[in-house]
Amino acid sequence: MKIAVVGAGAMGSVYAAKFATSGHQVLAVDPWQDHVEAINSAGLKIQGPDGEATVLGIKATTDVKDCGHCDLFVIATKASAVGAAARAIKPYVDLNTVVLTIQNGLGAGDRIATHLATANVLLGVADGFGASMKGPGHVHHNAMKLIRLGEMSGGRSDRLEELEGIWQGAGFNARAFEDIHQLIWEKLLCNVTLSAPCSVFECNVGELRSSDEHWLIALGCMQEAYKCGLAQGIAFSFDDPQSYVTAFADMMPAANPSMRLDHFSKRESEIDFINGAIPALGQRHNIATPYNQTLSAIVRNIENQFERHKT
Repeated sequence: MKIAVVGAGAMGSVYAAKFATSGHQVLAVDPWQDHVEAINSAGLKIQGPDGEATVLGIKATTDVKDCGHCDLFVIATKASAVGAAARAIKPYVDLNTVVLTIQNGLGAGDRIATHLATANVLLGVADGFGASMKGPGHVHHNAMKLIRLGEMSGGRSDRLEELEGIWQGAGFNARAFEDIHQLIWEKLLCNVTLSAPCSVFECNVGELRSSDEHWLIALGCMQEAYKCGLAQGIAFSFDDPQSYVTAFADMMPAANPSMRLDHFSKRESEIDFINGAIPALGQRHNIATPYNQTLSAIVRNIENQFERHKT
């Protein structure tokens, strides 16, 4: 199968490496020129729980045009770049092409829909990877818990089952779900609990948990999101969201959310699609969201300082 991974950052690189190792023709698209050149010249180095390996045979490029028509496009960009990625791949998507988007936060499918017909678009949720870039052509990940896959409109289909098999065949723990939006929201609860709070309080997950004051604020973010999810008609798989997000946090005390990793690199995060997405939903459903609104404003202010320092 010809697979293009659009957005070969930490997560996208892991996807590309495992697809290539399992025998697929893989193209990795990313704007980071040094990363692309490193993959093409020396392969993609992956470090993880199973050890270290260098994967050869991945064709990396900065231009989607080099991919041409593919059987599967995996959009693994930051949430803010999903729309641009969809627009770029549009000329190379035909009736038999499957587009799978895997991002943090809300609205990836809607952003794709502004550029592509969504009949062949599926949604994914990555759980428990903890991946980070160590340098050009070099990725580290802590674990690979689960890839969740689903149709945008819900239900099961032959292509969803086939996609599940492709991911499983590449060595991923992958499962197809009838209601992917439930899974997206359940991950969102964890993200809003950890992302902005860890970034604002400059701490990792374990340090956030060890501060009663900071953890109370993090849970405030989560409770606001949970109320919005219920108002959106999300059928959560639990009745106690505090226990759910606490158990998730306690599994990875040394981890830093991707938002904080972005701040380490002085770049903009996905705040608008995680904590920053909750106030708009709160307005729609008449739900107060002071925790998410305040922390999102602080995160944006931090990121504005990055831009000022560049100029």
